Amino acid sequence: MIGIIDYGMGNLRSVENALHHLDQPCLISSDPSMLASCDKLILPGVGSFHVCMNNIRMRQLEEPIRNMVRNGKPLLGICLGMQMLFEDSEEDGHCKGFGFLKGHIIRMEEPGLTVPQIGWNILEWNHESPMQKYLSVRPYVYYVHSWYASEYEEKDLTAYSTYGHLRIPGIVQHGNVIGTQFHPEKSGEDGLKMLNCYAEEFA
Repeated sequence: MIGIIDYGMGNLRSVENALHHLDQPCLISSDPSMLASCDKLILPGVGSFHVCMNNIRMRQLEEPIRNMVRNGKPLLGICLGMQMLFEDSEEDGHCKGFGFLKGHIIRMEEPGLTVPQIGWNILEWNHESPMQKYLSVRPYVYYVHSWYASEYEEKDLTAYSTYGHLRIPGIVQHGNVIGTQFHPEKSGEDGLKMLNCYAEEFA
């Protein structure tokens, strides 16, 4: 069972629908005891880093999520959910994240670059991953974001996309924590394969 973390924001239903399409059992909950009973967790995200982290804290979900991850439960963060896995963000003023991965979230800034990045981009592999046997050799994935991870650990970068001269971390992983800046639930067959890989193989 995959638990989709409900903190009052995020693309909950689209993630749920994608998992149902894959015949992967899941539930949406903000109850720590219900989430603790799940085998794996997904942290979706749409909106502002600051607001999302505040919602998580107001719902008293931060420490339960930390404890579950600390005890080995896999966690997948999607889009803003991935960004919240890092140490902090400068969006709407400095705000601390979970800190499961080293790195900081900064705004995409480059002369002539359209921000936000909205649309499809090629995902390039930074190092070998079990996901490669599920996905296309050069998968196209769907992004919607204005902020991205920087100053991360190179070993945590699984795959990336190039946008202008920027290298955008697309998939990051550190231990039992994994994140995708793109939306797998909106990324066609490759996105569904990514979710299925998480459900079937990630531990």
